[in-house]
Amino acid sequence: MILKSISYHNFRNFIDEKFQIHPQLTAILGDNARGKTNLLEGIYFILRGEGFRESREEQLIKFTEKNSYVDAKLQERKTKDVSNLRIDLTLNDFGISKTYFLEKTKKGRHSYLKNLIPVVLFSPEQIEIIDRTMSIRREYFDKFLSSIDPEYKKKLTNYNQAFRRRNKILEIGFESENLDAQLDYWNKLLIDNGTYLIIKRRKYINYLNSNKTIDSKEFSIEYIENKISRERFSEILKKELLVKRTLIGPHRDEYNIFMIEKKIQKKDIHLYGSRSEQRLGLFWLKINELKYLEEYYRKKPILLLDDIFSELDHKNQKLIFNLIGNYQTVVTSTEKELTKLINLTNDSSYDTINL
Repeated sequence: MILKSISYHNFRNFIDEKFQIHPQLTAILGDNARGKTNLLEGIYFILRGEGFRESREEQLIKFTEKNSYVDAKLQERKTKDVSNLRIDLTLNDFGISKTYFLEKTKKGRHSYLKNLIPVVLFSPEQIEIIDRTMSIRREYFDKFLSSIDPEYKKKLTNYNQAFRRRNKILEIGFESENLDAQLDYWNKLLIDNGTYLIIKRRKYINYLNSNKTIDSKEFSIEYIENKISRERFSEILKKELLVKRTLIGPHRDEYNIFMIEKKIQKKDIHLYGSRSEQRLGLFWLKINELKYLEEYYRKKPILLLDDIFSELDHKNQKLIFNLIGNYQTVVTSTEKELTKLINLTNDSSYDTINL
């Protein structure tokens, strides 16, 4: 299945626009602030039901407007059958409402999303997964696992709610009525939901470690579980009452990525990796995202590349283009030279959109 076309009404800076998407490669070219990333975000939005930049969803609607929609056509590669998708956004006094349509029939979010094309986004800002704090890495893995497993998303929401409620009790401390009973209730919720999160995280990390190689380099990832149990809660309680925070559980899990040198030595790329090695580590994560989604859904994902080529040396540019022959790809760039680079490094046909 491929994305055939996409239309926008009052989405970001687009009033009414329609774009044809090439079955192999579409290059979106233009200066900054012309809407290249907005076009890309619309593709992500119609296939995932959410944007990838906004902190508040109303920011997706064009400023001063109250209604917006994105619609798209998907096409089966073999049968050429076409599916019509649409998501409406409406701003009202109570916030924002989102309505999903498949073939003009209203659908629930899960029903709408379950048969669509998987999508993988690659942008320069994502280097922070490698070179920033552990909380950003946890957020990356949680978002990915939530996107493919509704139960994971549900358990993560339950865990975070229980975590916040338990912290409130710890803030009151010994003044709280029935302290032991209250903590026991929330401890059980954290253990029940947290155990599921840990199992699913461990499974995906095992997958990554079974696919170590990229461009003749090897990577591995170490997953350090912050184990959660009634016994550990009992052991740590005095310290938690002192600092007034929950100190154990998967919200404190760690992910550390290593480059394997000479088949023996492991270099922590977060601390000691060069900028090039860190980018390669990010490529490793993203390529495995593509592979995992393809195996999981038995469909080829669409690959979205947001202005990444200006940050890459020629070797890494070539590495990215090696992916493009395997997946429908939409790439943005401010560089007019991108088409020359495409012609030099990629055999696929392509179209350009100039903004």
